Amino acid sequence: MATFTADVEAIRSRARQKIEDGAVTPGYKGDVNQAIDILNEALATEIVCVLRYLHHYFMATGVHGMSVRDEFKEHADAEREHADRIADRIQQLGGRPDFNPKSLLERSASQYVEGSNLAEMIKEDLVAERIVIEVYSEMIRYFGTNDPTTRIMIEDILKDEEEHASDLSDLLFVIDPHTGETEGQDPGTEPLRMHPGREQRQSGNGEIATAGDKTRKSAKVESKPKKKPAA
Repeated sequence: MATFTADVEAIRSRARQKIEDGAVTPGYKGDVNQAIDILNEALATEIVCVLRYLHHYFMATGVHGMSVRDEFKEHADAEREHADRIADRIQQLGGRPDFNPKSLLERSASQYVEGSNLAEMIKEDLVAERIVIEVYSEMIRYFGTNDPTTRIMIEDILKDEEEHASDLSDLLFVIDPHTGETEGQDPGTEPLRMHPGREQRQSGNGEIATAGDKTRKSAKVESKPKKKPAA
């Protein structure tokens, strides 16, 4: 029965050749230089994602923003871990991880878009994740069996990116629990537009009261039981 160690001496001989190549042995079937270029593009993509998520983390304010900013920070940390793994793999393949900020955006598959409000921040992050999912899926098909180590790494990263996209989609949209259908954008993503028809008035004690508050107060007054006339 054939085994992988049938010709141990031949394997040992090949292992001693070009030992400076480290992890890249004659058994590596891919184009190592092409693999390094692809991984440097992935590295740039992850770095841009880290920067965008961090910007959104610091800029998310307000009641709804404070609940979302932790999600931004969690995603930023995950993208940084991805970048570390990719840089390690580039080095293992005998390449140099390219952290040059000058060409970062040129090499990145995703864009750096800040967004002017919370809804736009979430949307831009979701668009970026969807782009990365598609690009990394192509990378997985490219590496295939020629570079299983790199393929498995990208598969693990892709799993995280898909989870990020799902998280962002949940943050942006309201789902009807009965039908499972998307009802529309969560009004909390643009809190200043939640009540466009309300009018504000200045109360006597200096507090701001809305027209809705006034209506509720009037209803309370009318609901009070009337006193019976004296006999």
